[in-house]
Amino acid sequence: MQNINIQNINIPRKEYPRPQYERTEWINLNGEWNFKFDQKNIGEKEKWYKNKGVFDEKIIVPFTYETKASGIGKEEFCPNIWYQKTITIPNEFQEKKIALHFQAADYLTKLWVNGRFVGERKGGQIAFSFNISNYLNENNELDIVVKNEDSQSCFQPRGKQRWIDENFGCWYVQTTGIWQTVWLEFLNETHIQSVKMTPDIDRESVEFVYEVSGNMDSELILRTSISYDGQPIKSFDQTVSRSSLTILTNISSEFHQWRVFHWTPQSPHLYDVEFTLYKNGELIDKVTSYFGMRKISIENGNILLNHTPLYQKLILDQGYWKESHLTPPSEEAIIEDIDKTLEMGFNGVRKHMKVEDQRFLYWADKKGLLVWSEMAATYEFSDEAIQNFTEEWIEVVKQQYNHPSIITWTPFNESWGVKNIFTNQKQQKFTEGIYHLTKAIDSMRPVIVNDGWEHTVSDIITLHDYVEYGEEFESRYHDKEKVVTNKIAFNKHKHAMAKGYHYQGQPIIISEYGGIAFDTEKGWGYGNQVKSDEEFLSRYESITQAIKDTPYISGFCYTQITDVQQEVNGLLDEERNPKVDLRKIQEINSK
Repeated sequence: MQNINIQNINIPRKEYPRPQYERTEWINLNGEWNFKFDQKNIGEKEKWYKNKGVFDEKIIVPFTYETKASGIGKEEFCPNIWYQKTITIPNEFQEKKIALHFQAADYLTKLWVNGRFVGERKGGQIAFSFNISNYLNENNELDIVVKNEDSQSCFQPRGKQRWIDENFGCWYVQTTGIWQTVWLEFLNETHIQSVKMTPDIDRESVEFVYEVSGNMDSELILRTSISYDGQPIKSFDQTVSRSSLTILTNISSEFHQWRVFHWTPQSPHLYDVEFTLYKNGELIDKVTSYFGMRKISIENGNILLNHTPLYQKLILDQGYWKESHLTPPSEEAIIEDIDKTLEMGFNGVRKHMKVEDQRFLYWADKKGLLVWSEMAATYEFSDEAIQNFTEEWIEVVKQQYNHPSIITWTPFNESWGVKNIFTNQKQQKFTEGIYHLTKAIDSMRPVIVNDGWEHTVSDIITLHDYVEYGEEFESRYHDKEKVVTNKIAFNKHKHAMAKGYHYQGQPIIISEYGGIAFDTEKGWGYGNQVKSDEEFLSRYESITQAIKDTPYISGFCYTQITDVQQEVNGLLDEERNPKVDLRKIQEINSK
């Protein structure tokens, strides 16, 4: 197999977009596309998908038209937008299955190829694809036309995207259309569709659940080859006679004195794995991946990583950039954010209201950064919102399952989308349903049902409190029993548990606090703004140390890593320049 990614090396986000499941035959479609706004929604009626000449603007994919990186930079909301690009497929791939992948596009994506409608897909946070094999014309060309439909509806998962025409509070410019990499992949008709990998450090084993797509009539052999740092660990074959197979295999080896390399933040060991599929002895598919051997568990009110107590020092990370908003501008920008997070003495991030780029998760896996994965919120409760949220959340969990850096799922935040959860039983049951649905797919990670307050069935009780100084925090939280039994309120009259639910001994984490801003800046932060580095550091140390000195608290999450548009409470500004000496932040975090 050959790598045919021969596109211009200057295209944005040129790296492989799906590092957890990598093949060599692919083409990156990022870069310049033709583009058109459709404010009156007339494009389908006028059949723009058959008329290249109608596209009167250019856009740089994968950046949305609202961003400067796109080359357009118009922040006004437009509910319908169109993209067009023509590509010629090399002759040797005419007989291959052609998959057109979108890593993310918001919100409803409709696709036409060579003037013919292919299909549509709803959801703004997840990766999806279309089989366009039957749409290639006689010149081996694909004239690709994409229409994205978005809305200001609060029934669709939108995260931090505003639903009015101006920014407000902690809600920012909307994200419309394609916002992650678009790419082509070439496959044989029979291929490995997916592999779900579940580590078990207690049995020194890994469970592989394979999905194979295509014709099963011929003799098919699936080979799995596991290695560590180039050293072969184990290889085994299995005959494929059905589309789904499950294998549990022991990976202990004399190669290491402890027999198995565990993944930790200090030593993020990763095993490489190669999946190869043979048909009548001929190689027809090859996928490379990796996994980490780690276990997250909860015992006696403590969170354990590989059976060792884990104190989490997290930072809130919304994943925004000044020029490109939700889309990381480059892989180097992703690495910079992770490196600065670790440099400041944090061991993880709470990705907030955003399902993060898979390249971010790859580097978190590689560098040992702990990650809480959080869903973008809806903001009203209805049957439609339930369906939109649930369908997309299932895909999030499935698509991110194999990443060892992800140690917690957070489907809801601060009762957004379930604003009456404190007393409303329908909304309470919805969160219970999402909890159990998540556990049915992934039984190994904790689930925080409603991060911040008013918990129903969370595995971890998380609290948000923007009290400014340690003395007030200590006064409020010294009596754990009063906190968990709703005897006291916090953060503007919120309580830990929803009515009808009781604390069951779960770990407790302060998962939002701080948010300190300087008074020389435009925008806002939490509490009084500070006038000097010394005042900032004094307040940061006061509140952070008070949290660490509270014996029943298992960790914290500081708000936040960077400024985001009008919210200027980051430790870094939007260009990633430190506001204070990061070494001093590290010293406070490490005390």
